[in-house]
This record gives sequence, C-alpha cells and structure tokens, in this order.
Amino acid sequence: MSTLTQRPGGLHRLGQWCARHWAVVLIGWLVALGGLHGLQNAVGGSYSDDFSLPGVQSHTGQQVLAAHAPASGGFGSQIVLRDASGPLTAAAGPIGQSVTALQQLPHVLSVVNPLPAPGAPPTGALSADQTIGYVTVRFEANPTVYGTGYLTGVDAAVAPMRAAGLQVEYGGPLGELARPHAKDLTSEAIGFAVAVVVLVIGFGSLIAAGLPLLSALLAVIVGLSCLSLLAIAFTFASVSPTLATMIGLGVGIDYALFLITRHRQLLMDGVDPTSAAGRAVATSGRAVVVSGCTVVIALAGLSVSRVSFIGKLGVAAMVTVITAVLGAITLVPALLGLIGRRIDRFCLRTPVAEVSAVPAEQGAGFWHRYARRVERRPWWFLAGGLVVIGVLAIPLFSIRLGHIDDGADPITFTDRRAFDLISEGFGPGANGPLTIVVDQSAVPAADRATLLTNLQHSLTGVPNAASISPLQPTSDGQVLIATAISTSAPQEAATTNLFNHLKNTALPQGTTGTTAKSYLTGTTAAQLDFLELVAARLPGIIAVVVGLAFIIILVVFRGLLVAVKAAVLNLLSIGASYGVVVAVFQWGWGGPALGVNGKVPIESYVPMMMFAIVFGLSMDYEVFLLSRVHEDWTRTRNSRDAVAHGLEITARVITCAALIMVSVFAAFILSDNIVVKMLGLGLAVSVLVDATVVRLLLVPAVLTLLGERAWWMPRRLDRMLPTVNVEGD
Repeated sequence: MSTLTQRPGGLHRLGQWCARHWAVVLIGWLVALGGLHGLQNAVGGSYSDDFSLPGVQSHTGQQVLAAHAPASGGFGSQIVLRDASGPLTAAAGPIGQSVTALQQLPHVLSVVNPLPAPGAPPTGALSADQTIGYVTVRFEANPTVYGTGYLTGVDAAVAPMRAAGLQVEYGGPLGELARPHAKDLTSEAIGFAVAVVVLVIGFGSLIAAGLPLLSALLAVIVGLSCLSLLAIAFTFASVSPTLATMIGLGVGIDYALFLITRHRQLLMDGVDPTSAAGRAVATSGRAVVVSGCTVVIALAGLSVSRVSFIGKLGVAAMVTVITAVLGAITLVPALLGLIGRRIDRFCLRTPVAEVSAVPAEQGAGFWHRYARRVERRPWWFLAGGLVVIGVLAIPLFSIRLGHIDDGADPITFTDRRAFDLISEGFGPGANGPLTIVVDQSAVPAADRATLLTNLQHSLTGVPNAASISPLQPTSDGQVLIATAISTSAPQEAATTNLFNHLKNTALPQGTTGTTAKSYLTGTTAAQLDFLELVAARLPGIIAVVVGLAFIIILVVFRGLLVAVKAAVLNLLSIGASYGVVVAVFQWGWGGPALGVNGKVPIESYVPMMMFAIVFGLSMDYEVFLLSRVHEDWTRTRNSRDAVAHGLEITARVITCAALIMVSVFAAFILSDNIVVKMLGLGLAVSVLVDATVVRLLLVPAVLTLLGERAWWMPRRLDRMLPTVNVEGD
C-alpha cells in the first residue's frame, strides 16, 4: 500500500487510460473471460468436502484401521433399502446382484450385504421387521471427490434393487454427492434482480444502475473461473463457489457503486468524462483498493486456524474479492469512458450522486442535519445503538456449535430420505455410528484377555449410548473394533456427550495400566474432532483479524482511538449477527420458514467464516465514511464539522450500497444448503446492522464524544508507520 503514496498519480493515470482506451480494456476483459471460462470447462477442477485433520485421534484411528483391517477402513456410506410390501429377504436375489455390482465399482474397498447368509442370525443392518436395511459401502476416499459422474455407475449397480420395487436411497457422503446444486443459481439470480431494483431506485438512471451490475458480474465470473483452475491442484469445499459468488457480487457492486457516484458528481461539476473517471479512480478507487486489501487480509486470517478446509474457504472468497477490486479500477472506468456523458440518458428520477464537497458550514442536507442532531445528544444515540445491538446479541450466549446432520435437509434430498429410513428402522443414533478402535499390538499376548475384560466393563452402561457392540479382534489380532450408537441424532448434544465420555473417560479407563491405545473414528467422530479444533482456534483467529484491521485503520487514518473504535464497533455488529443466527437456526425462530427441518446447531466453522467476512466487509463502510471525515478534518481541524460533512457525503451512497449487499446475501437464504443459509442470513444481518445502527448511530456519536482526541497519534508511532493517502488527489 505504500506504493500508493510513492506514486500519487498512478491510479489517476490508470483511470484516465482505461477511460480513454475503453475498447482495449473491454476486449481484454472479454478475452480473459472467454479464455478462462474455456479452460475451466476443459480442465477445471471439482469441489468436494474431502478433508482430513492429521494428528487428531479420529484420523489416527482411521489409519490404524487401514493398516490392520482395510475392509473396515476408508470412508463408509450407506445405501438404504425399504420394501413396503414385506421383508427384504424376499428380494435377496436383486440385493445380491447389486452388492456384487457395487463391489466391482472403482475405488470400492468393501460392500456388506444387509441380508444374513442362509442359516445365519439376522445382521445388525436389518431392522426388526426386516423391511428396512442398508448396504454399507466403503470407499478409498470420500465419494464426493469422484464427481457426480461416479453416480452413473452407482445407479447402474443398484438398478436390480429398484427394478424389484425396493426404495433405494443414498446416505452419508454418497448422498451428499447426489444432492442437487441448481438452487444456488436461483439465489444468485434473485440477489442480482433485487440489486437491479435497488440500483435503479437509488441511481434513477438505467445506464448508471447497469454499470455496477455488469462490472461485478464479469469480475465474479472471471474469479470463479480462476477458482476452478485452482481446484485442479487444491481441494476446495463444495460450498466454495457459492461463497465466492456471494462475496464477489456484494463487494463488486459496492466498489463499482462508490466509483460511479464520485464520477457522476464530477460530471455534474463540469469535468470531462475521461478526467472524471481518472479522478474517481484516484480518490474513491484508492479507498476501494484499501478496502479490498482489508477484506483480503481478514479472509487470510482464516489460515490461522491451521485447518486447510477453512483456510481454503478464505482463499476461495479472496479470489473474487481480488477480481472485484481489479474490475472496479479498470473495467468500471472503461465502461464510464464508453458511456461518456450519456450515463443519465434514460433517467427515471432526479439523478443521485455524491454531495459536492462544499464547506461543512454550508451543508443543509438531511444527513448533515441528522449529524448535527447526533452531536447535540451523543449519549442518547450511543445508548440507543448499544441497546439494539445488545438485544440482538442475547442469543449468542447460548450458542452451541456442532455439525448439521442430514435430518435437517429438504425431503427432496436422497440423503434426508435415507436418514429418515435409518431413524425409523434403527433409531436416530444409527445415522452417526462411532467406531471404537483399540490398538493392542504393543500389549503382550498374555495381558490381552485382561485388557478385553476391562474394556468391556468400562463400555457397559455408558450414558447416552443406545448400544455398544462387543469388541471384536481384526484378522491379525492386533486391533479390537466395536461400534457405539447414540440415543440421539448425530447433531444432538447427547451424541457429542457420548463421544466425549468415550474418548476422555470410558476408553482411557479400559486401557489404564496397559500400552494399548484407543481411538474413536468414523465420519461423526471426525466431525466432532473438527468441532473441538475449530472452537479451540476461533479466539486466535479473532485476535489476528481484529489486530490486523486495527493496524490498517491506524496506518490509514492516523488516529489511535479511531482505530480502537473501529475494532470495537465491528465486534459489536458481528455479535448481533451471531445472535440472530442462533435465534433463527438453533432456537428455531423462523428456521422452518427458511426450509430448515427443526432446530439445528450452528455449523462449527460458520462463526469463524462469518467473523472474517463480516469484519472485512464492515471495514468497507468504515474506510469510505472515515476517509471523507478524515479529509474534512485534515482541511478544517474541526472535528464536529468533519463528522457532519463526512456523513452528509457518504450516508446516501453507503445506504444504497448496504441495501444491495443485504439483498445479495439474503437471496442465498433460499439455498438448499443450510450452511449457505446460515452464512447468507448472518452476513445480511451484519451488513444491515453495520450500515444502520453502527454507521448512523454509534460512529457519529462516538466520534462526537471523542472530538479531537479521536485523531490523536503518538509522534513516535506516527513516524514508524508508513503513510497511505486513502483520499487520493
């Protein structure tokens, strides 16, 4: 960022050049769009939720299984069957054919037939009335990494069972692979349509409203193509493109909006279009670059989690933020150069632009009068804002992190139907079995019988356990394996309590005094280990992101208390958005209306993602508002006038930008993916709170109360920090 100071005319010249050579810039963007999109279609990678946590006990347990019992290792998934006409034994032939066909599929380690061999007792994979059963298929890796094309082979393998009249549903990771993904496209289209309406109303001009949408859309498509190419070498979660689209559209429209409003005001002041575009990029464009850097740094803070799954989600969002910034400072001035003075040709109402930079004492607009009202009663406005945020944040204190199971999905999903069948036939806990693995390879043979007895004793009467199967040795006798079933569904607190009791109490007691090592593994165990890891590292991410944002505000605006104020107020807005998410999803206040089946915990990584994204986006409005306040403060050294002037200039534009971003985020609540719903709601609420309660109540009240002290900076610290001129020329 220091280069912005060394070459103060760099962005100005860039904006002018793009406006003057608009054809070259537009062709360059279209070539990049077509080329990258073509590469994406030809060689682009795929997205999956296959991730591991090396070092955690569930991962180690899986490795032990793979070494001593390969058929029991890998990644298990269920194919659930139901015969409404009678026992599944009547369809033994078709079931056997399908089991054989499944065994021949690539990447399959083992397939377990739910029907017992002739003369053998019933298996645990067959319900008491024998009408519901499940085939357990174990894969070399998470089936989601094989792509949707893999389902063609699976469908062909289970065709004999379907032809026999059986209901066949895919559960677990195989069911996730079969989920439809078209709904997110609907969310994106709705968000885009609402943004059109807001822009037309806010701008009053069809052309001016279309420019931010066009530039943001092109930037997002380019960013998504880049993300797909990155997915060739790196594994990104299936939610990554949706998250990248959500963030990219929001910031892309906002960044273009801030540039175009400055450009239109310059046109109204008589500046020619090319010079106006250059000056808009040199001023508002500089704020866009600083703001974009802040968002990227906040997202980069997710790498502090040291969990590649979460860090890569941050990278996915960073890609479209970067392309949004590039689009704002190159594509937008090119479009402005193409349109010229015709930007207001198709007006529906009086054009809206920035307020002219007149002396503060001459300001007579609504927002200027509002700022003066805040200055007269700052404590009342501060208290009112804190009360609103405090009420919204109350549910946060009862937050329960967890992993949302398939039972919360829409009934149209095959994994939801499989979940319901398993719950009906075997109990809800059967959807999330915990595999107990005891490595006794280092235990002397003479002591193994005692170890087995102690373990069976410690595993008797375990709270929240519906059943725990007897420990069975592997074929080499080096490992003992058992399965624990919870009394509740995988997402319920009782399952977490069972996991913790087995891992921390029952298994250590059973192996006390021996060299045996015990583990809990399987999909549910890995999810609960992931939850513990995320919860432990969330405070570190918060500290790093807040610290980095504090430094950026300090460097840019040279005010120690301003930087402290920005960090604290952003934390308050995030707390309010957390509270709303907890109330809607965990407490169930409106969850069913949003397509969520019952009450669900907050997905373990959602607070971490929300924090990084919200903190970065909050700094957008902070930078744009403070840049104008600081500009006037530097000119007049009158703190109160500077607040009124900055609020008057930016409030209308920030309000319009916030409405657009809220619309884009809120549209993703329509997604079938519950994690996307949580992120959409949380981000929409946080932007709404930040743009209204924080920017209109708390910020002017706090700046008024601080007065000149807000811009105080220790001289030694001031000399140490680089200088960044966010207001430009």
